[in-house]
Amino acid sequence: MSRIGNIPVQIPSGVKVQVANGTVTVEGKAKLEMQIPPRVSVNVNDNVVTIARNDESRESNAMQGLARSLVNNMVIGVTEGFKKDLTIIGVGYRAQIQGQKLNLSLGYSHPVEYDVPAGVKVTVTDNTKLSVEGADKQLVGEVAATIRRYRKPEPYKGKGVRYADERVVLKEGKKVGK
Repeated sequence: MSRIGNIPVQIPSGVKVQVANGTVTVEGKAKLEMQIPPRVSVNVNDNVVTIARNDESRESNAMQGLARSLVNNMVIGVTEGFKKDLTIIGVGYRAQIQGQKLNLSLGYSHPVEYDVPAGVKVTVTDNTKLSVEGADKQLVGEVAATIRRYRKPEPYKGKGVRYADERVVLKEGKKVGK
């Protein structure tokens, strides 16, 4: 029995949830859509979304918990939104936003350009602090991970792009001995 899947999702005021043709649509400050996973059914009654299994198999149990988490994330996304903060550490490392393009100087011989997808807003403060915001939790996380992937924090000086709450354990350097 799925413990997460059995918990109903409360719909706050100002949010509209519709289920039609195997698709869940959540509207608020933004509009998100999701295909309903197989083996589950989604019902909307009186500001509550419930997810029910179609049978008692192990796969339907897992799909019920997955569908409930995805619908809950959609409701949170259209009301509050999601945010990931990144920090750039290193001499000469900086970021600039120009329209829908993010220009990164990360110590390479060329600048790195990243096209920010629709539905995500990237802001840069102090040339070294980035903030990735949006309604879709998966898309916000993917954009932040892609930006981090351009120059991961290295283990000796800690230079690179890291999450704001990430802790990088530094290795000890070479010993000079006789």
